Amino acid sequence: MDFSSSNTALWSFMIQLGVIAGLVLVANLLRRRVPFIKKTLMPTAVLAGFLLLLLRSLGVDIVTSETLEMLTYHGIALGFIALSLRVADAGDAVGVEPLTAPKSGALIVCSYTVQGMAGLIVSLALAYTFMPGMFKASGILLPMGYGQGPGQANNIGSTYEQTYGFVGGRSFGLSLAASGYLVACIVGVIYLNVLVRKKKITRTDVEIESGSVSVDTFQDKGEVPISESVDRLSIQMALVIGVYLVSYLAIAGISKLVAGLGEGVSNTVSTLLWGFNFIVGSAIALLLRAILKSLRKNKIMTRQYQNNYLLSRISGFAFDLMIIAGIGSILISDLKGLWVPFILMSVMGTVITFVFLQWMCKKIYPGYFYEGFLSMYGMMTGTISSGVLLLREVDPLFQTPAANNLITGSGTGILFGIPMLVLVGLAPVSEEMTWLTFALLFVYTALLVLFMLKAGKKARRGRAE
Repeated sequence: MDFSSSNTALWSFMIQLGVIAGLVLVANLLRRRVPFIKKTLMPTAVLAGFLLLLLRSLGVDIVTSETLEMLTYHGIALGFIALSLRVADAGDAVGVEPLTAPKSGALIVCSYTVQGMAGLIVSLALAYTFMPGMFKASGILLPMGYGQGPGQANNIGSTYEQTYGFVGGRSFGLSLAASGYLVACIVGVIYLNVLVRKKKITRTDVEIESGSVSVDTFQDKGEVPISESVDRLSIQMALVIGVYLVSYLAIAGISKLVAGLGEGVSNTVSTLLWGFNFIVGSAIALLLRAILKSLRKNKIMTRQYQNNYLLSRISGFAFDLMIIAGIGSILISDLKGLWVPFILMSVMGTVITFVFLQWMCKKIYPGYFYEGFLSMYGMMTGTISSGVLLLREVDPLFQTPAANNLITGSGTGILFGIPMLVLVGLAPVSEEMTWLTFALLFVYTALLVLFMLKAGKKARRGRAE
């Protein structure tokens, strides 16, 4: 085998990863040393993504579109699988109301539905007035970009482009995701500073030093010892990649089974499964976690193989890679003719998410409204990392339940989000289905709001008694 540079198949992928790694280091340096960038709280991965986007816009195509699409697609699945494999901490629920987790999950999904309606209002209004050729279901990409981030914006945008003929759909979705990051960082920080000037909150700059992390953070009781013949990180990677392999086999098997039900049904089911592969992966990871827990409980297995610290690091790495690749893979040229809906949806998404979350967070997080709102707004326009970044400005030691709500809410949100996944697949089928999707989003929003308000009243009544 030729190991020289002439063997592009051998070196190409590693060189591209090296370029991405270099951009991460440059972005981290800029974020630490440039005061303006530091004040925006923009995550390093987001800044690295914009640097890569700038290079590619200038014609420096060192990293190919195929590689970026692959990293974006697989990154979201690997990240969620790693998170789902984490062993539940018994102390996570201490001091938290029993209904906070489902209410947070409902709030997250309700934000998706509100963003979906806002996006569809824009796309439908343009399609029936100034832009008759506008893809009517394109508005549903707003919650995929703002609420879900570049991973889902990439998956659904690509599906709409390849299956339903939405020209530029992938770049449109990814552009909305990039816009969401800017909104999370810029609008979130501006609002935070307004609150400080009005003396509503006190901004703190406390940073958690490495020496303050205890051994318990790195190892739980009963885990595989460090002296074991296999490295602990290798075990975590084997679990994550093994679950992903099973996910692939499961989706491939289901796709073959439904192939005989007709081309229409087969295409719809297959598209949803491959587009939402991270949901399947998360479900299988949760199943594996339950099996391992049962084996340990029945003394069949004596050791705990998952390490929460390392699994969190794996998910963080996968999500960072996904963010960089997602933003960097945007093709500005694909947005030709889509700038008007892009700008309108970005503005609508920013305003409607801000207003809706302010209203609901006052209802369900009365004891820590500002912390709850800032964290949720950061997550519902960017990702969980941007939500945590905003939260740390007012609650650096995570003394309120706001940080925990992001995690538990994301978990329970999977159940509340199942109807949303169906609607995403339904919206582009036809014009009638697009209008039906809008109507169902409205109904589901009302049901979720009713659940949150009723659950909040029951919780408050219980405390009073």
